[in-house]
Amino acid sequence: MIAPAAHRPMAGGFARRGACPALSAPMKTGDGLLARLNPVAGGLTPAQLGGLCEAAQAHGNGVVEVTARGSIQVRGLTESSAVLFAQAIDRLGISARTGVPVQTGALAGLDPNEIADPTTLAEMIRAGTAKAGLEARLGPKISVVIDGGGRTALIEVAADVRLTAIHVEGLPHWRVAIAGDAATARTLGIAHGDTEASEAALALLSEIAAMGREARARDLSEAQLLRVSNRLSGSHPAMPPSGHAAGSLVGTTRLRDDRLAFGVALPFGHTKAKLLKALAEAAQTLGIDDIRPAPGRTLVALCGTAIDAETLKNQAETLGFVTSPDDVRQAISACPGAPECASGHLPARLVAAEIANEYSSLLDGSIHLHVSGCAKGCAHPGKADLTVVGCAGGAGLVVNGTARDEPLGFVDNVGARGGLAAVAALVSAGRHTEEATAQAIDRIGFSALAEAFGQSGK
Repeated sequence: MIAPAAHRPMAGGFARRGACPALSAPMKTGDGLLARLNPVAGGLTPAQLGGLCEAAQAHGNGVVEVTARGSIQVRGLTESSAVLFAQAIDRLGISARTGVPVQTGALAGLDPNEIADPTTLAEMIRAGTAKAGLEARLGPKISVVIDGGGRTALIEVAADVRLTAIHVEGLPHWRVAIAGDAATARTLGIAHGDTEASEAALALLSEIAAMGREARARDLSEAQLLRVSNRLSGSHPAMPPSGHAAGSLVGTTRLRDDRLAFGVALPFGHTKAKLLKALAEAAQTLGIDDIRPAPGRTLVALCGTAIDAETLKNQAETLGFVTSPDDVRQAISACPGAPECASGHLPARLVAAEIANEYSSLLDGSIHLHVSGCAKGCAHPGKADLTVVGCAGGAGLVVNGTARDEPLGFVDNVGARGGLAAVAALVSAGRHTEEATAQAIDRIGFSALAEAFGQSGK
């Protein structure tokens, strides 16, 4: 495990944004307006996805992204074209989900390894929030995650309210937790059944709403948490293990109904609309009628046969999509960067692609690399093992931190790729046989990494 560096805010750091870029209320970014949507039905037909791509080309900058949480977003819109884009989406018959986000796995109810099907519970919570009028009283960042387990476990997706399926004495129950992902959320207790879990989730949302629109679950007092935990049948400190671990949705997964799900990831979370449209057309030719955005910047197509899945995989590879969970691009997060984004100081995705091509041995699965055009860190807000961030004064190297943290070393922005290449070369040369990259970084030391990064431009 790479030890933490000092985390002091960088000069000129950006404040946390307080709004979500919904289709009806796009958010201003460095490359225009950004609109995000989550289909109500969970997925899109190939024709709808192709039409969305056409709209992205006509009204945006021709880039389509899938976020880490599994939302589709389009960039480069203007005040006027955002309206036209929304109208095009409506004509395609795509209904975007509104209200408090309640997220389940992309294959919820279809994953044979799920501990519990979360779909009914999700609808109960959505109906409850609407009936109680909670959306108007909760901030735009509030979210609920319902993790049924299996291949589609939402382990890395953080939420204010988190319900996780677990086995208790051989029966499925729901663990109720707040403020975090599977590793960091605080457990309150166990709910026996969907009704009890739904009531606990709505009670938590009501407690948050009572504190105002700026409040989050982390702000709840002990008294408020006690009121909710007292509702739970299994409220006790010793919690059983979850019993499942997430697997990548990239590749092929057998479903309960004998169909197969084939998942592709977008390289660094984005693709050109024309490439995605070509993939949608290939799916349509195969008779595939359901393509679902999923966490991990992934799209999952529900295929009728193994031949269909293999054919689509071959087409996806030809178009440059990630079709294997072992693809080194899965270990990198990168934003558009310069020149696509006016806030970017370096071409983040170009640097990321070059490192993936030339230094793949560095990305052995033990570390995650984040290349950020600026200190906002849009592509990966949390910590990464290595972060290269563009700043007005040059590119910085951060170890086990975020794009907002103070870098250990600097090089001019033009030299960011060279600096990262020097770090990769240092680690590769100093790594012992059978040693992971993370272990090598720990042993080599942060000061040596910083020196290599900074010296590369001299």
